[in-house]
Amino acid sequence: MSDTTHRSAGSVTGDAAAADHPAAGGAMQPGFEPFPPPDRWDDWTELDAKAWPERVERRYALVPTTCFNCESACGLIAYVDKETGEVRKFEGNPAHPGSRGRNCAKGPATKTQTDDPERILYPQRRIGPRGAGGWERCTWDDALDDLAGRIRAALVRNEPNKVMYHVGRPGEDGFTERVLAAWGVDGHNSHTNICSSGGRVGYAFWMGYDRPSPDYANARVILLISAHLESGHYFNPHAQRIIEGKRRGARLIVIDPRLSNTASQADHWLPAWPGSEPALLLAIARELIVSDRFDRDFVRRWVNWEEYLRAERPDLPLTFESFVDELRRLYDGYTLEYAEAETGIPAQQIRVVADEVARAGGALAAHNWRASSAGVIGGWLTARCLFFLNVLTGSVGTPGGTSPNAWDKWVPRPPYLPPHPKQWNELTWPREYPLAFFEMSFLLPHFLLEGRGALDVYFSRVYNPVWTNPDGMTWVEALTREDLVGRHAALTPVWNETAWYADYVLPVGLGGERHDLHSYETHAATWIGFRQPVTRVAAERDGRQVTDTRETNPGEVWEENEFWIELSWRIDPDGSLGIRRWFEAPDRPGEKMTVDDYYGWIFEHSVPGLPEAAAREGLTPLGYMRKYGAFEVEHEVYARHDDPIDTDRPGVVVDGTDGLVYAPKTATLPLNVVPVPLMAPGPDGTARIGVTVDGDGTVRRGFPTPSGRLEFYSTTLRDWGWPELAIPTYVVSQVARERMTGPNDFALIPTFRLPVLVHTRTGNAKWLNEIAHANPVWIHPIDAARIGVRNGDLVRVETDSGHLVNRAWVTEGIRPGVVACSHHMGRWRLDPDAGTDRWSSGHVDLRQTEPGHWTMRRLAGARPFDSVDPDSSRIWWRDVGVHQNLIFPPHPDPISGAHAWHQKVAVRPAGPDDREGDIEVDTGASRTVYREWLALTRPGPGPGGLRRPEWLLRPLRPTPDAYRIASEPIEAQAGSDGTPPPALRA
Repeated sequence: MSDTTHRSAGSVTGDAAAADHPAAGGAMQPGFEPFPPPDRWDDWTELDAKAWPERVERRYALVPTTCFNCESACGLIAYVDKETGEVRKFEGNPAHPGSRGRNCAKGPATKTQTDDPERILYPQRRIGPRGAGGWERCTWDDALDDLAGRIRAALVRNEPNKVMYHVGRPGEDGFTERVLAAWGVDGHNSHTNICSSGGRVGYAFWMGYDRPSPDYANARVILLISAHLESGHYFNPHAQRIIEGKRRGARLIVIDPRLSNTASQADHWLPAWPGSEPALLLAIARELIVSDRFDRDFVRRWVNWEEYLRAERPDLPLTFESFVDELRRLYDGYTLEYAEAETGIPAQQIRVVADEVARAGGALAAHNWRASSAGVIGGWLTARCLFFLNVLTGSVGTPGGTSPNAWDKWVPRPPYLPPHPKQWNELTWPREYPLAFFEMSFLLPHFLLEGRGALDVYFSRVYNPVWTNPDGMTWVEALTREDLVGRHAALTPVWNETAWYADYVLPVGLGGERHDLHSYETHAATWIGFRQPVTRVAAERDGRQVTDTRETNPGEVWEENEFWIELSWRIDPDGSLGIRRWFEAPDRPGEKMTVDDYYGWIFEHSVPGLPEAAAREGLTPLGYMRKYGAFEVEHEVYARHDDPIDTDRPGVVVDGTDGLVYAPKTATLPLNVVPVPLMAPGPDGTARIGVTVDGDGTVRRGFPTPSGRLEFYSTTLRDWGWPELAIPTYVVSQVARERMTGPNDFALIPTFRLPVLVHTRTGNAKWLNEIAHANPVWIHPIDAARIGVRNGDLVRVETDSGHLVNRAWVTEGIRPGVVACSHHMGRWRLDPDAGTDRWSSGHVDLRQTEPGHWTMRRLAGARPFDSVDPDSSRIWWRDVGVHQNLIFPPHPDPISGAHAWHQKVAVRPAGPDDREGDIEVDTGASRTVYREWLALTRPGPGPGGLRRPEWLLRPLRPTPDAYRIASEPIEAQAGSDGTPPPALRA
């Protein structure tokens, strides 16, 4: 699949390679080398394996960039043929601190996506009705002028919220949020509520930061919920370090009802019933508490226990021992036997795991990826209860422990910081979900169809909501309404199910064809990575002047940074709207900003240590990043919360009641940046800089929570109408075992993925789809025998709003009572020769038989086709999987806003008229379910007339005035005794 090199007779571990690399401050070792040395990246020669037995040498320019096939942002090196200018292959970048030269299958597969014969190379404009498949080639100027005119008109009418940008996995840190802020629109929308918002809010209520960063390599115990080792968050960088930890003696515990590859490597596999994980975690917590095997000093110093006692037990002495006694009382019911009854895991096995956790002490590395946090109502409590174990063991910010993500992430400031938008967008941040993390993205079509608003311009960017989101047919019903969506521009490298319903399909760059910055919490350090268009960089190395990525990308493929700059100038051609000034060169007022201007300024001013490292090599900071593609900012980052803060400055105020320390706010924080320390807003134009915890007056950095500490007791949940959930607890979900009352009832897990595919982005990667192209329904042999199904039989899977037909895979790798189906397959197209890539999709007949009732029947699966790529005629597989998201009605968690993906389903043998791939959907039934779940919310405004707590994270934060609404305070929908509605009973 790629050229063979002659340079690697031996191998060096990723750690050694990274340590010896010049970018890491070392020198390459003599002899055989694991990677080409950077001083030869401008002119590297190796043999062409495909020419064997003839000896043919090829000369390459090696250009670093970053993979865009999942959220890990691993480093890549593009081998650009110096003779033809073509990219021959992608390999790992040894200078990248996160991936360290290693990649999964998705990284090298970038080559197949670049060469995909069905990719979009020129702008397309719709002709005829939306969704009818009529397209004509247009110019970028046609699209820019139309979109800019519409956006400008909306801004002049003072209707900025009629412009929306909807992004899937962004692959960049903050560029587009800055664009929207410059336009003055609260128009950012994301995929977060179908992905990670449940896990995020569970962590945020504890520590203000919304994700964990485990130090796997140094852990004594690694506790994972779901399949991190093969497909989890930042899975390649994390997988490397999980294995390193195991090699050093760490014990691996995996909680997952499915026997994933990760679970197969575990010392303890706990196939808990989906949604019951909090009961299991709290039983472990109880064992630590009642046996006094927890870190008393850490809990005493850093947990807001005094706040809990004052609010909930004012009758007790305000002492730490009172709190410990209260912990024993609060969790007394979470016995091992209770956990066994809820989870199905034997009590003795839970006891053994609890002993492992206790022995881990401060070296417990824990992570929750999707699983029940993205699967069930109240799923955010899974993350909250998991982090409870880190708090009890004192493994927060410790070597081998778990840190907040922002400690291990570096997001630099851009040259300009536009002002915050002055309005609030209720299409994305509705009053019903004041605590949502983040925008209520998957409910957008429901909001549009019920008359909450309309859009003049809608951008979907590398996002495919018709396919990726639940309830895709409701999306189709909304997107085909031009009175609801005036112009839809799909920014995408390839066709997809949503782009088919756009007005413009605009070809943007793949991973090696664009500029982006990214920094992720892969380990206990901070680094910054630089994605760049590799053929452009190679051309510039050869002395060619390039001013626009379209000059070197295939066809007229354009990078989005240049697109957004140009669009912004056309919205405000004379500068009268105050937009254009944010897109002028920092050192050349009045001139249009270039990508070199933007990134050059950032690398020179916002990345500590980079200018000095560049100067040592005689390079500019931008030149250094173009050469190496990544830079490590800090190494071995731990315990930032305990850092002492200098208070010897004017205006510092210490609040004697809660120990919080404030200082004058000297600068506006970037809209999208999570700096270290994250400063929480304070009173009267101040910002909180720290908290006192030791009684000696020393100010520590603390956490960006209301108390400055880790919040066992969330006053936010209490004050915003959820007092019964203010401490880590457990609620019964929509797929609890007690709800499986029928003989064919199962809990369906649709949230796992295979390691070679991700969402819709890998649909045009031929190598990856050859490896994996089926998603059968996993079912345990006991269940299969009970309902009369054999391996390979067709089964019908029924939800509240529809059904699908797929094949059964009978396996002991799933716990009884649960079925599972991977989520990234079942791609479809409406035209036999156009639409979604034919490597991964089937041709279907989709029709609306009556209002709201949709049927889909597969007419053909994958099959060979003629193209410039000879491999297209060699497609041997026919299966493309079955798309399951269409039959899922929306299940918005009333607190986190996350879609609860797990479904109570009926599974039965297929009928005589059923065919594999059949799907039926009733969008009327879906809307009924939407309204039922909407009724579970406890709408804002909250205290002080706020739409949302100001301290909670939010993309593209508006001005403080926009947070306030003239309305009555929140009224909890719970009864006078504080009991939650039935769907949330503990």
